[in-house]
Order: sequence, then C-alpha cells, then structure tokens
Amino acid sequence: MPTAPSDTRPTLDVRAIDHDRVLSAADGYLKQAPVTITSFHSPRSAGGSHDYFSEADYFWPDPAHPGGKYINRDGMSNPDNFNDHRLALIHMSIAMPALVAAYVITNDRKYADHAVEHLTAWFIDDSTRMNPSLPYAQAVSGVTTGRSYGIIDTLHLVEVCKATRILQDHSLIDPSKTAAVHAWFTEYLKWLTTHPNGIKEGNALNNHATCYWLQIAAFAALVQDDHYLADCRERFKTQLLPQMAANGSFPRELERTKPYGYSLFDLDQMTMLCYSISTPVENLWDFTLPQGQTMPKGADFMYPYVKDKSTWPYKHDVMYYDKWPVRSMTWLLAGLVCDEPKYLDLWKSLDANPTEPEVLRNLPIRQPVLWV
Repeated sequence: MPTAPSDTRPTLDVRAIDHDRVLSAADGYLKQAPVTITSFHSPRSAGGSHDYFSEADYFWPDPAHPGGKYINRDGMSNPDNFNDHRLALIHMSIAMPALVAAYVITNDRKYADHAVEHLTAWFIDDSTRMNPSLPYAQAVSGVTTGRSYGIIDTLHLVEVCKATRILQDHSLIDPSKTAAVHAWFTEYLKWLTTHPNGIKEGNALNNHATCYWLQIAAFAALVQDDHYLADCRERFKTQLLPQMAANGSFPRELERTKPYGYSLFDLDQMTMLCYSISTPVENLWDFTLPQGQTMPKGADFMYPYVKDKSTWPYKHDVMYYDKWPVRSMTWLLAGLVCDEPKYLDLWKSLDANPTEPEVLRNLPIRQPVLWV
C-alpha cells in the first residue's frame, strides 16, 4: 500500500461518514440469502449451469438480416440481452463487501458470518459455485460463444477479494473455507493469464486492460502471489499509464460514444490499481513518464468536469450522461495521497448511493472503509 499520509495531510473519518449508509444497506442484506449464477440459465449459452454467461452489451439484431449475425452499435445497450448472471454477480459484489464493511464499523459478527455465506455459495459449494473461468462472457449471437472483452464482467470481484482479506485478517472465516476460496482464485488467475481470451484482454489498449490488471492485482493479493503483483507494477508503468495523454486525459476513452462515463471509469480503475500495487519502496503515484503522465495528472484533468459537468468540452455520452458523476474512489484516494483537500470535498459532495444499473455496473468499488 502507499505510504500512509503524514500528520500534515488531510484526513477523513470515513467510518463516521459512511456509518449510516453502510449499516442501512447491510441490515437489508442480512435478510437475503445468496443467489448465484446456477439459479439462472440462458438457452443461448454454450456453457453449463456453473459457467458464467453474458452477452455483449452493444450488439443488436441486424435489420437487414433477421436471424443472422448481430451487429455493433457502440454505446447503445441492448435491453434484450441475457443479463441474469451479471446482475447476480453485481448483487453479490454489492452485498458481501457491504456486510464486511458493517463488521468493520460495528465489530458485530453477524455481518461477517453472512458475508462468508456468500463466499461459500459462489466459490465453494459444489451445487451453487461458479466455475473459475470465463469462456462464455459477452457472447455475440451468430458470431462467437464468448469474447475476451467479457473478462471485464468479473471486475466486480475486486472488492469481494478485499473484503475476504479482511475476514481472513480478523479470523472470521474458517481456514478450510479460506483455502477453498484461495484455490478458486488461484485457478481463475491461471485461466486469466494462460487462456487466449485472458492474454488478449491483458494486452488491450484501453479501459479493458486497466480492468484486467486490476483484477490480477486483487486476486494475486488475496492468494499472496508476489509474481503476479510484480507483473501488475510493470504493466502499469509500460502499458497502462502510457494510455494517458500528457494533459491527463485518456484519448481512447474520449473517442468512444460515452466519453465522459468512460473517462471517469478508466480513471477510477487506474486509481484503484495504482493504490493497490504501490508500496513504500515503489510508490507508483510518483511514477512519471517522459511526457509527464502521472496518476495525479489524471485526477487533475477530470476534477473540473466532475465538480461542474457543464464545463465538459467534449461530446456528451449517447446514454446515461445525466447519471454521472457519482461518488467514486478516485477523489478519496487522490485527496489523501496527493494532499488535495478539494478532492476530498468533491468526494463528500457526490452521490454515494446510485441506483441506476448502468452506473452500478461501472462502479465496482463501493465501500471505502475497506480500503482506507
């Protein structure tokens, strides 16, 4: 983790700020049993009942060829896609960390115990577990049974891993279950780093690579694999940060049909990756490329457009433009690490409880008390 802020740097009592929000949500989740992907199946999936399946968001039937191959309409989500597995995964990724956050705030074991029930259902129980591979994610009808791009769907496991590490650190999960969860993520790491879809995703040149390496970092931290963590640091310096322009923007995201949302999304995940893999010896917040790109510059570029979206000088997103911005980790972490009180003020001012599904899909980190 990055070096802790000095006494002269700004601080926040995040637990106090999030106390009511976290407990209100967690108390609701205590009443809900875990639901995994085995509760839903699509006849369009080429996999079995334990295989995660989703369909590419921006692909639609071709009016010129009914029943033929789907065609791309970038930025326009097809509401008829099969989304049940993704929604189940996102729900778990919201509920389980919220329960652990509630334990962190209250020390009440009931929250931790219910969080472990989610881990058991998703990664251990033979009747309900998800297979640790993703060959059938973001399929395209008539084109492919699964794509490398689908790996971004498991970005929502990043905070689940962080919450699991807290359960371990507080001896709140049985060692046998810890071993089983570690085995699942070890196998998934192997699949991600050896399957052609994983290798392709890891070599991408936009937010997909950022999300891939953030996942690798989170899963490697859980299973304590320093080799993968070293790979993440190298990729951050040689592949990911170079995607930023000298002014702090992400040109490939600005070219999309949702430039505002994608710019925020990539910055958020880059921030989380930088925070997660930095060490006192190798603090990547200080790493600077020859053209001047740094993580602080990325926050500096987006700050005025988050504080006042009306100043955004680029085209507006084709969908969901009015749903952004919301409270994300960029402004909390950048504020603490970079000694910028204005970022902390911005973080506190933003909506911490968005409900729009598209926003939740692009907001995988939701419980700051687990991170700071």
